[in-house]
Amino acid sequence: MRLEENSEVIAYTKSAFTENGKTYDVIFDILGRRSFSRCKHALTANGIYLLASFRVPQLWQMLTTAMKGRKKVVCALSAETPADLRYIGELVEAGKLKTIIDKRFPLALTADAHRYLETGQRAGNVVIAVTPKGTNPTTRFA
Repeated sequence: MRLEENSEVIAYTKSAFTENGKTYDVIFDILGRRSFSRCKHALTANGIYLLASFRVPQLWQMLTTAMKGRKKVVCALSAETPADLRYIGELVEAGKLKTIIDKRFPLALTADAHRYLETGQRAGNVVIAVTPKGTNPTTRFA
């Protein structure tokens, strides 16, 4: 996916984009925090609500919107190529792509990380850190 010059990236924590009166060709919901019904009025007539994180209800919406209506739900699974990963690396190096890390957990607390994810309260990525043997990873995560 390439960003066009007139693309707009909106941080969901700082902007109520569904209430600003604007419409978008694509709403890319990485965390699956919004529903299609909440976002569809913010889509253009042929707009796409693109999900990177989805469950069965969103798959059902994808199937039903494929058969009726002009606005679509698309549940995307990626198949990265080395060229894609190089492009992402270039975006990061140029400061055009910023990752949001909500919490970090040491490998020994992976179960806690999963429990945290299941709460639906995360505001970014959750990282499981693998540290060299003999180090104390918990001191860094307190």
